Amino acid sequence: MRVRLIMLMVIVIFLGGYHAPVVSSQDSSSRPSESVSGSNSAEEEQLTLGQLRQKYADTFKTNGPSTKKVALTFDDVPDPRFTPQVLDILKKYDVRATFFIVGSRAEKHPDLVKRIVKEGHMVGNHSYNHPEFSKLSMTAFRKQILHTGDIIQRLAGYTPKMIRPPYGDINEEQLRWAAKQHYSIVNWNVDSLDWKGLSKEQVKDNILSAVKPGSIVLQHAGGGVGSNLNGTIEALPEIIEELRNRGYELVTLDEMLGLPKAID
Repeated sequence: MRVRLIMLMVIVIFLGGYHAPVVSSQDSSSRPSESVSGSNSAEEEQLTLGQLRQKYADTFKTNGPSTKKVALTFDDVPDPRFTPQVLDILKKYDVRATFFIVGSRAEKHPDLVKRIVKEGHMVGNHSYNHPEFSKLSMTAFRKQILHTGDIIQRLAGYTPKMIRPPYGDINEEQLRWAAKQHYSIVNWNVDSLDWKGLSKEQVKDNILSAVKPGSIVLQHAGGGVGSNLNGTIEALPEIIEELRNRGYELVTLDEMLGLPKAID
């Protein structure tokens, strides 16, 4: 009887010892699962443009050093309705500016691109057909940049280092690729909002009330169907005169940022 009782106690002890590791094993296996889930959330978290500018400060620019210089920049060119008028004004006032080229438009109006370069202005890459970059696959994004770069190289004699994303929009993966390829992403910190069809006085006020040392000013010298850029064209002479009266030197982006205009 005692032998049976002893054997029963041994079995109970054995089963009790065997059960604990199973519970422990279940606990430890659940932790990696939670950790993996947390890691995925972190990877999927998208940074804002402001956070991207901070993280990639050497690649992503919105302004220059705090010196008495201002860079006038014009997007969505070439456009025969507006680009020649802007060029005429800049030539009259002996101002050099930066023009961001849309590849499909450059193919249609190559002589305007050549005129921009001939008159001493700098050109940058503004995509092939103005998509929102963050909605593109990496393959499509790279094609936008590389194809437009090739078009500009044939017309301007160099492949631009500076890219301005349409709508100022870019994601981190695209930014990493641009940095690895030695491009610079250049947005702005003064927005004329001229694309809204604003009046001369509204465009002037938007620029002159916000400009400061090192400002990069966004205007347009091209637009879509029905665009009205008369406000920016009419305001431009007075903007130039007022900026010079305030002691600003008007420069191209390569001068402003101390960067080469062409890709390495």
